[in-house]
Amino acid sequence: MSVVRNEVALIWVALGYFTRIPVPQWVWTDQDRLNRASRYFGLVGFLMGAASALVFWLSSLVLPGSIAVLLAMVVGLLLTGCFHEDGLADTADGLGGGWQLADKLRIMKDSRLGSYGALVLLMAVLLKWQLLTELANFSVNFTATALILGHTLSRVLAASMIFTEPYVRDDDSKSKPIVTEQNWNDLWVLLTTGVLVLLLLPVMQALMLLMSLVVCRWLLVRWLRAQLGGYTGDTLGACQQIGELVVYLLLVALLIGGGQ
Repeated sequence: MSVVRNEVALIWVALGYFTRIPVPQWVWTDQDRLNRASRYFGLVGFLMGAASALVFWLSSLVLPGSIAVLLAMVVGLLLTGCFHEDGLADTADGLGGGWQLADKLRIMKDSRLGSYGALVLLMAVLLKWQLLTELANFSVNFTATALILGHTLSRVLAASMIFTEPYVRDDDSKSKPIVTEQNWNDLWVLLTTGVLVLLLLPVMQALMLLMSLVVCRWLLVRWLRAQLGGYTGDTLGACQQIGELVVYLLLVALLIGGGQ
C-alpha cells in the first residue's frame, strides 16, 4: 500500500472511530492502525468544527444567533453520536461515585446515567450554548471560527494524553476499542494540526489560547493520575469536552475584554 493511500486510510479510521460517517469497505482497522490514526484526531475535530460552523453561519442568516448556535451543536452531536458527551457523563459518574479504582472503572462501564453524570452533562451543554451565544452576539464570523478552534484544539488536547499517560486497562471494558499508545510521528502530526488551526487567530490571542490549553492539560493530567493513574476512553472524552469549554471561555473573555 502506498504511503498516501495508507495515510488516507488512517484518516478514515479516525473518522470511523469518532463519528457516525460510514467508512469505505476497503478500509480495515486493527489495534495498530487505530493507534496510528490518533495522529488525525485533530483533523477529525477540524472537520466536525467546520461542519458545525457552516450550519451556524447559514442558520444565522435567517435565525437568531442563539438558535443558530443550538443547531450547530445538534449537528456536532449527530455527527459524533454524542461520543465525547457520553465519556464526560461516565467519567463524572465514575469519579464522583467511586472510592476505589475498581469501583470507578466499574461505574464508568455502566451504561446507566447517574446523578453526577446527568448534572455535569447538563451544566456542560448549557455552558457551551451560553458561551457560543455570547460570541454570536458579538460576531457571527468569530463564532464560526470559535467552533472550528474548539472542536479541533480540544481533540488535540485529549489525544495528546495518549502519548504521556498510561492506559488504565480493564479486561471487562466496553466493546469499542481504545487507542492505547502513540509514537512521536503521531504526536507531531497531531500537534501540527493544532498549531495550524491557531493561525486563525491574531498572534497574541493564539498564544494566550495555547498557554491556557497547556495549563488545562497539566491540570487534567494531574487530576487523572490522582484518580485513576492514567486514562480511559471515557476520560479522554471528558477531557475533550472540558478542553472545548476552555477554548470558548477564553475566546469570550478575549472578545469582551478586548472590546471587539
